[in-house]
Amino acid sequence: MRTDDKLDQMEERPTDRARPLPRMTRTRLWLFGGTLAVYIAIVVGVLATSWLVTFDWQVMFFKPYKQWPEIHAFLDYFVVLGQRGPTAVAVAAWLGWRCWRQRNLHPLLVLGASLLLLNVTVGAAKLGMSRLGPHYATTVGSNEMWLGGDIFPSGHTANAVVTWGVLAYLATTPLRRRTLSVIAALGALGVGMTTVYLGTHWVSDVLLGWAAGLLVLLALPWLEPGLTWVEDRIMGVLLRLWLRLRPDSLRGPLPAGALAPGISRQRVGADGEALVREAVSVGTGGRGAATRAPDGWPHHPARPHTSRSERSPVTPAGSRRPPHADRVPRSTPLSPTSGRGRNGTG
Repeated sequence: MRTDDKLDQMEERPTDRARPLPRMTRTRLWLFGGTLAVYIAIVVGVLATSWLVTFDWQVMFFKPYKQWPEIHAFLDYFVVLGQRGPTAVAVAAWLGWRCWRQRNLHPLLVLGASLLLLNVTVGAAKLGMSRLGPHYATTVGSNEMWLGGDIFPSGHTANAVVTWGVLAYLATTPLRRRTLSVIAALGALGVGMTTVYLGTHWVSDVLLGWAAGLLVLLALPWLEPGLTWVEDRIMGVLLRLWLRLRPDSLRGPLPAGALAPGISRQRVGADGEALVREAVSVGTGGRGAATRAPDGWPHHPARPHTSRSERSPVTPAGSRRPPHADRVPRSTPLSPTSGRGRNGTG
């Protein structure tokens, strides 16, 4: 197969940029609605000082941190898996490497959008209900609401659900998605129970934190169109900056990435900047729009690109035709006066 034919096939193959967007399926909608109902039920139960608040006080009087002091030092470090700063840096580093490999910003944008949504929703709930923690409780049996606290829901638990759950959301295969989902769920469960053991949160705080984090993860498909729009604009700006700062790179592979997947496979000539601008202007239409390089874009700058009609004929596979059959034999006279027969009778 000729190199030009191979490159033509590569242009027509679907790329990661053309992958279907995650959508809100019926199952995900049911999960979102059920989780929202649980979230509301927990809030109502705490506000009404129901059995849930009574259970909170029973666990608080049990003082788990005094029951098993030998694991206290380990849990002090384990609870860091739910802190927003260290976990965000660790996951962002991994997703940044994935962005570099995939030549797009989608993983980092999903992480940033999920953490922003988490901080807004959980922060608003914390400030709105202002519940005090077990170490600062004032009245036995009360729900400790609107007293200036900021622990309801548990931020450690919600952050563990979202930060590690994003890795499962971005998984590329069903097996990886299931495996990472189980790991993220167990990690969030461990972080939540650790905060209860250390006495920094009520049990109801942890339950509401699990529900809050799961709501953020389930709502991510609704954010995908906006993330796609932001990604296209950012990649367009980065590509134009690259072309201005590195004009010599027009003769090599371009970091086009998510905007125009066909561009990164091509090599351009002296007029490549205009061609890239044209491709970028077409490719900013969205994730599903497949951008192809212009027809005049040469695949090999060292030699002119020939169309299919101008290529040399290809010998059929079953033919026994010798490789130099088209050449004129050396014994054949080339002068016009020597075109006579073997008898010399012309």
